[in-house]
Amino acid sequence: MRRRGSCAGAPPRSCRAQATVEAAVVIPVLVVLALIVYNLGLFAAAVARFDRVAPDVVIAHAVSPAGAEGSDVVREGAAATVERELERAMEGMRVEVSVTREVAGASDDGGILALVGALHTYRCEMRFDPWPGDFQIAGVRFGVPDILRHERSVTIDPWRPGVVV
Repeated sequence: MRRRGSCAGAPPRSCRAQATVEAAVVIPVLVVLALIVYNLGLFAAAVARFDRVAPDVVIAHAVSPAGAEGSDVVREGAAATVERELERAMEGMRVEVSVTREVAGASDDGGILALVGALHTYRCEMRFDPWPGDFQIAGVRFGVPDILRHERSVTIDPWRPGVVV
């Protein structure tokens, strides 16, 4: 009987050597693919938690911050409080969180519209650094080209506590 394949008619030892070479080529590719899938899974889990937690944290800590009413220092402190609480909520996920606050239509001209509270938008950004960041194999440096980012914006009305616009 005649064997089929690339080892047809070759001695059995050379066939085993060919399988070793094929495995040596394929295994590093499989390891890299496994790391990519692992990191994407962690990022997807972090995004799901972040999207679920960010509006709740903004409602709980930014709508009515502690301190003197209407003070700009208190409002900026609210963004820092939201950032700190988001970091606490995302603990164990290997992410960095930053929060910025924007006031829509804010005017300091002293007119009657200055008494009306404008909408506050909190931009919550999460940065995920995949693992491993940088590594070296046989003198060749490998690394992740960029940090993965996700942003969630939450707009609240200061006149209606607990309402997300």
